[in-house]
Amino acid sequence: MGRLLGRQHYRDALLGLGVLLAALALVVWPDQATQAMRDGLKLCGNVIVPSLFPFFVLSCLVVELGLSRYLGRLMEPVMAPLFRINGSCAVALALGVVGGYPVGARTAIQLYERGQCSRTEAERLLAFCNNSGPAFILGVVGAGVFGSGAAGLLLYLAHLLSSLLVGLLFRFYKGADGASRPRESGPRFQAVRVPAAFTHAVTSALQSVLNICAFVLFFTVFLRILGRAGVLAGLARAVSRLFSPLGMDQFWAERLLTGLLEVSSGVSSLSGGTLSGRMSMAAFMLGWAGLSVHCQVLAFLGDSGLSMRTYVAGKLLHGGLACLLTALLCRLLPFRGPAALYLAEQTEAIAGIDFHQALTISAAAAWVTWLLFLTLAALAVKKAVEKRGGV
Repeated sequence: MGRLLGRQHYRDALLGLGVLLAALALVVWPDQATQAMRDGLKLCGNVIVPSLFPFFVLSCLVVELGLSRYLGRLMEPVMAPLFRINGSCAVALALGVVGGYPVGARTAIQLYERGQCSRTEAERLLAFCNNSGPAFILGVVGAGVFGSGAAGLLLYLAHLLSSLLVGLLFRFYKGADGASRPRESGPRFQAVRVPAAFTHAVTSALQSVLNICAFVLFFTVFLRILGRAGVLAGLARAVSRLFSPLGMDQFWAERLLTGLLEVSSGVSSLSGGTLSGRMSMAAFMLGWAGLSVHCQVLAFLGDSGLSMRTYVAGKLLHGGLACLLTALLCRLLPFRGPAALYLAEQTEAIAGIDFHQALTISAAAAWVTWLLFLTLAALAVKKAVEKRGGV
């Protein structure tokens, strides 16, 4: 089979067959595909655009105006010894934690393209900076799926801790390459460049959000068609047989496959079984992030030359560590909470979040993060001035 796939004409034939089957599925199940598209558009309009757009503008401004350079001077003593990356990379980690995926990955790629980190540092950073935001884990997953704020908090703590552990492990990636110094020819913070930087940030953020929405729509329809055609159930049977020694049945295998493809659909399908088991699987899905998010990151990588394999390995490790940490925390910190029987169709419940509420929360968080960055940058500049004055 591997030899057949290694030949170009066989790969083209299989790709053509896949396209024909996809077209046939749209003809056979037009109502399901149309409804999936509506659900995807609702998800994009109510959640994706208002949640990510302010943070995309913020991340672009931080890099374009050179604020990451000043932050780098302040964060160098922390980032270099722990993760073997220079201090400027702290921007991508911070935005990835607050803004959610794929904000962190996009910021890391921008830092590399602006010469503020080396290729090795960017690949190390990509392995652990692309994380889920607190609003999604605490609000949608914790309160919505599990009906418990404590469950959301536990999942978020495990998610962040496992992300930092991945960063510590990837410090050994290409161990001969240490933390670099950003090139001095890159952009600096200059007031005269603010209008141009702001214009570019807004247009670039809109393009990035549209790219993400395109992948969300595709995978929403794709999952609905796979479920309708019985393909997902067939794959779940094969996976359940493979992992039957671990106690996985077809029910959980199907939900795992859904989460591997699209994280929001995967976590929204978790119901039944023990609370700790469902939370462990949700933690894995959140750490892995789903093929949909990976395609979004791949679109940002473009011709940058950065390795996608390092990013995928980091996300797989993130999911595994988050699953183990969540299982451990559930044993150490047992809690009783109402576990909602949540069986909404794919993205319907997540898409029900109010647009104005999502935009207000996201914009407020972006402004707070922006003010924090400005304060830290001012402290770095003041420290540098005092140092020069002392000399």
